[in-house]
Amino acid sequence: MPEFSHLHVHTYYSMLDGATDIGALFKKVKDNGMPAIAITDHGNMFGVPKFTSEAKKHGIKPIIGCEFYLAPNDCTDKKDKTRYHQILLAKNEIGYKNLAKLSSIGFKDGFYYKPRIDKTILKKYKEGLIATTCCLQGQVPRTIIDKGEDEAEKVFKEWLDIFGDDYYLELQRHGIKDQDTVNEVLVRWSKKYGVKLIATNDVHYLDIKDSEAQDILLCLQTGKDYDDPKRMKFDGDQFYLKTREEMEELFSDLPEALDNTSEIVSKIDTPDLKRDVLMPVFKLPEGFASEDDYLKHLTFEGAKRKYGEITQDIIDRLELELGIIKDMGFAGYFLIVQDFIAAAKQLNVMVGPGRGSAAGSAVAYSIDITNIDPIKYNLLFERFLNPERVSMPDIDIDFDDEGRQKVIDYVVDKYGKDNVAQIITYGTMAGRSAIRDVARVLKLPLSEADRLAKLVPAGPGGMNLEKAYKEVKELAEAYGSPDELVKRTLNFAQVLENTPRHTGIHAAGVIIAPGDLTEYIPVCTSKDADLVVTQYEGKEVEDFGMLKMDFLGLKTLSIIKDAVVDVKRNRGVEIDIDKIPLDDKKTYELYQRGDTIGTFQFESEGMRGYLKDLKPTDLEDLIAMNALYRPGPMDYIPEFIDRKHGRKEVEYPHEWLKDLLKHTYGIMVYQEQIMQAAQIMAGYSLGAADVLRRAMGKKKPEVMEQQKVIFTAGAKEKGVDEKVAIEVFNMMEKFAAYGFNRSHSAAYSVVAYQTAYLKANYPGEYMAAVLTHNMNDIK
Repeated sequence: MPEFSHLHVHTYYSMLDGATDIGALFKKVKDNGMPAIAITDHGNMFGVPKFTSEAKKHGIKPIIGCEFYLAPNDCTDKKDKTRYHQILLAKNEIGYKNLAKLSSIGFKDGFYYKPRIDKTILKKYKEGLIATTCCLQGQVPRTIIDKGEDEAEKVFKEWLDIFGDDYYLELQRHGIKDQDTVNEVLVRWSKKYGVKLIATNDVHYLDIKDSEAQDILLCLQTGKDYDDPKRMKFDGDQFYLKTREEMEELFSDLPEALDNTSEIVSKIDTPDLKRDVLMPVFKLPEGFASEDDYLKHLTFEGAKRKYGEITQDIIDRLELELGIIKDMGFAGYFLIVQDFIAAAKQLNVMVGPGRGSAAGSAVAYSIDITNIDPIKYNLLFERFLNPERVSMPDIDIDFDDEGRQKVIDYVVDKYGKDNVAQIITYGTMAGRSAIRDVARVLKLPLSEADRLAKLVPAGPGGMNLEKAYKEVKELAEAYGSPDELVKRTLNFAQVLENTPRHTGIHAAGVIIAPGDLTEYIPVCTSKDADLVVTQYEGKEVEDFGMLKMDFLGLKTLSIIKDAVVDVKRNRGVEIDIDKIPLDDKKTYELYQRGDTIGTFQFESEGMRGYLKDLKPTDLEDLIAMNALYRPGPMDYIPEFIDRKHGRKEVEYPHEWLKDLLKHTYGIMVYQEQIMQAAQIMAGYSLGAADVLRRAMGKKKPEVMEQQKVIFTAGAKEKGVDEKVAIEVFNMMEKFAAYGFNRSHSAAYSVVAYQTAYLKANYPGEYMAAVLTHNMNDIK
């Protein structure tokens, strides 16, 4: 017997018009033995990445679709508010690309209250698509109801001419009289024209019990109260994911309409949307045959400038990095970043010395992507990039916050506005906000809503409501309260928790594509963005082959920039902030007094107390404190201070690790120390050591057991006693849970030192710049 699959499904990405959690959706589909399911959210493709990922996890065939808004005439006409609904499903990769194109056009060209397309555009991008007559808001059903069968038949034939065998008559039965009228006509046309019927349910929520939660979402979307008799609402409670048995009962007179859904499923070859990153085309200067050649040229020219004499050690390091970059195909990435950083400096935009693991690259240092010497500070390239853990390098760049937009404008000019986009984010209803939202719709008094919301424990990411109801006694009592309004509020809040409520823009992320973005992914628009915005979030965009860059605005750089200008104007002293002495006595005296208010990274009360105890004497002390002052490793700060001042003996896990740990007094502070310890003790390559470091950090027991065997065997080969090897491994594992990225800590400690240097030597100009920028933030 042919199987049935739902082909008209709205997830919670139908933005306050769908209450279907994607994870729960696939669990129910799997439990009911359905082979496939479609996603057809209203007007967007926001949910496609999560939908396809969950489908793969559950072994279900995903069908990528969208319920588009269709303008009756030209979608650029902003006078007529009329819009129909139109289901389109992608048969293959061409169909997916055309869906993405249509969805993008709907936002870019056709937006009028909703993103709209029209038939002219649809004809242009129809290849690889399946269409249906859709729901009661479809053009054909609407015409049957409003203008009669004869007029509707003309419209139907237009659609049939466009899609031919890929056009289906969609039947729905939600207990609505107009649906019965439409279905009667569609069944007749099926016989008359030989067009197949399909049965669907207009799914907006998972189970019948969720219909009221869906209703509350509609109230949030329209800004209405639940008891408003004039508000928009669904007609009945039948818009849920029905089982095959329920659908069979509903369409017992037309079983072929259920069976025909399997024909559509069989037509569809869902493309694998994940792919390697597609690099923008970087135009090479004349005389260079490849990106690798040009990168090598820039690297060695830059190294001469940075290092003066290039020793064999430096040559070996650069050749190693360039070889890995070439093998992994990332030369173009480095050239693109180098290019816009050079442009930033030409535009008088201040650029930070580095951020994250990229500061560990000598190539990046040589070509001015970073400005901290990884060889001098013993920073590891393999923490940033290594062939044993193939992943896209991640170079995040800090610019002064006032100049950041100039750099983005440069990128847009260079690569083309159609090729550059900002990245979408989704604001979801966390536990507290879900309670407040539902309370407003149900008219629970504001004071009571506030009380209930505040009972949900705060913290990173908030707390799951189900867990909160169990753990917080007062909240549990409210959940079981005889007050029906309170109970309903808390119950619906739990159903709607984590539902996307609105879209936003990633603070720093920018996408650069090798061509028009809409050839690869769908985009949308936002009133908060000058560029188009991806419909997929950051990690998803990268998985789908787009190059993501983070252009970060750092206020501290603006403060440094202004202070340097004021020092020159007031005192006639010209400061090159990247060449200030890193052993300035007045600067370290400032740190030793804890006089760091207004400086970068070191101004909190707790940190200032530790600085007074530590009395830092060099940059290594600052790098270590920057890494240690965070939850977890903070517990080791007193021990670190006591060891520095000789109050406690410096102990090393093994004598072979003395040189590695001498700057941190025998304590493993950095992730890189974990990697190097594995190299020294057990012969790991640094690439393999990074894999070990990640496994330790994630605490995966089965992986750790494998790694312990590998480590112990490697240590024994080097003559280390097995018991000692296991002790060292266990200590590494303990510190790996807290270890911080040394490259990032070193780079940010340099910025911190620069601010302290200015405050110590030019306090008037520096603090004036701090106050000015703080006042601007308040404004």
